[in-house]
Amino acid sequence: MSEAILTGAEARGQKRGASVLGGALIVAGTSIGAGMFSLPVITSGAWFGWSLVMLLIGWYCMYSAGLYLLEANLRHREGASFDTMAQATLGNTGRLVNGLAVGFVCYILTYAYISGGSSIIAHTLQSVAGLNVDSEVAGTLFALVLGSIVVFGPMAVDKATTVMLGAMVIAFLWFSGGLMGSVSTENLFNGLPLSESSPFALSMISFIAVSFGFQTCVPSLTGYMKRDSGSLKSAILIGSVLTLAFYLVWQLVILGNLSRDQFPAIIADGGNIGDLVLALEQTGLNMSTSKMLQLFSHLAVATSFLGVSMGLFDYIADFFGFSNDLQGRLKTAAVTFVPPTVLGVMLPNGFIAAIGFAGIGAVTFSVLSPVLMALKGRSERDEFQVSGGKPRVALVFGFGLTVLVLEVVNLMGMLPTFG
Repeated sequence: MSEAILTGAEARGQKRGASVLGGALIVAGTSIGAGMFSLPVITSGAWFGWSLVMLLIGWYCMYSAGLYLLEANLRHREGASFDTMAQATLGNTGRLVNGLAVGFVCYILTYAYISGGSSIIAHTLQSVAGLNVDSEVAGTLFALVLGSIVVFGPMAVDKATTVMLGAMVIAFLWFSGGLMGSVSTENLFNGLPLSESSPFALSMISFIAVSFGFQTCVPSLTGYMKRDSGSLKSAILIGSVLTLAFYLVWQLVILGNLSRDQFPAIIADGGNIGDLVLALEQTGLNMSTSKMLQLFSHLAVATSFLGVSMGLFDYIADFFGFSNDLQGRLKTAAVTFVPPTVLGVMLPNGFIAAIGFAGIGAVTFSVLSPVLMALKGRSERDEFQVSGGKPRVALVFGFGLTVLVLEVVNLMGMLPTFG
């Protein structure tokens, strides 16, 4: 969601420096979105304890990756993008790999959010109005309406996202507060033997990495906060901790209200956003909590779609050299939205698989490349260097490689699957 949040913020930031809190909210807003709906589903095999461990590991490594990217970015001119940094430090090959990874992730996540949007729209229309709408139709409408906002430009996205984010926070606090009272400790700590839960722990790492994917906003944040390394470090730390806290509460209220035995049915139905929401509603939620949960679901997937697809829109326009007039923007819109929408019609229940698949590209440009770019240009004259020396470098780079390898192994069907 970084592009959507920063469009209006950047203009204001040119006149005055941004606060640490403002930067932290941008970091958190970039991370938190529809991808969080995959977490309870993908962690259901290993369950609550393992999910906490993996969330903490994922948070630290992705937070560190953000710092390495900041270190690299501060060595370049203000406004330097991923592409500029990759070419200067990793050469043309590194630039190509990095660019392909960015484009791939934006496309696959745009498809994932169309899939998730179609699921929750179809569920809401059925539960509220008794209308049975095909996921294919719902997905197409979702892409047309929100894609039109992107075509209108950054200001439209900025205004829409600002309103949605405020409502999303209110909805989350409302429904999580409603669910908190019915959390069952027997659900959370069900005495599951390690031999039964541990085999499923590895399959969640890729999803957790994507869930902390705020790194795309770091180059823009650097200029927005006037290249103040101390404030930037604090913003990244606070924003990533806010994201972690958000996810911990999310896992607590979802896994505390649904038993592990309920998830095979959710997974069998596709594991999409609507399937998870339906399962929660069937636990006996009161009307207001149920409506707030539905509202949050719609807003989360909408803001995620706007942020990612706007980034993809700009990437496509730059790559193909399309003009910024109406004709050029319509060409860009066609290349941006038609492929993922068609895929959404053909494979409407690919939300979970797409989020995991995105992990391959995400760790390439948000973990592996930042570490390499930071190390490549290090000198004693640097304004800022990430602490921790070689052990921290090895841990973060090793985390990125692990995510990459495990997701490839998972795609080959060689990791245990729950449900």
